[in-house]
Amino acid sequence: MYSDPISEMTTKIYNAQVANKPDVTISYSKMKESILNILKDKGFVQDFSIESYTSNSDIKQIHVVLKYTSDRKPVINGIKRVSKPSRRVYHSVEDIKPIMNGFAVGIYSTNRGILTDKQAKKENIGGEYLFYIW
Repeated sequence: MYSDPISEMTTKIYNAQVANKPDVTISYSKMKESILNILKDKGFVQDFSIESYTSNSDIKQIHVVLKYTSDRKPVINGIKRVSKPSRRVYHSVEDIKPIMNGFAVGIYSTNRGILTDKQAKKENIGGEYLFYIW
């Protein structure tokens, strides 16, 4: 049991990519699945699938296939966790600004689900600023 499952997921993905691993397995949650959908759409991971831990178990895990450039360099250059269990960070729609001049993608948890910074700004909604990735 982790006290910060989002940080655990992002750290596992980043470390596996730095080590040039082809894939990584993380524990399942609906929030992690939503975050991975965004990371897949934005081109940070190649694909992911939800699998049972064993054939007769209800415990699920997520198998993430990592993405690399043609010269085998990691696509993810960095991940910065903003909101933590010990210090939550919330932004109103006015506080959402482009990160690294639009080069990075911010991930927000809103009352309409997990959204990128651009989606949250477009839908005129704020939320908890989870992390940003570049």
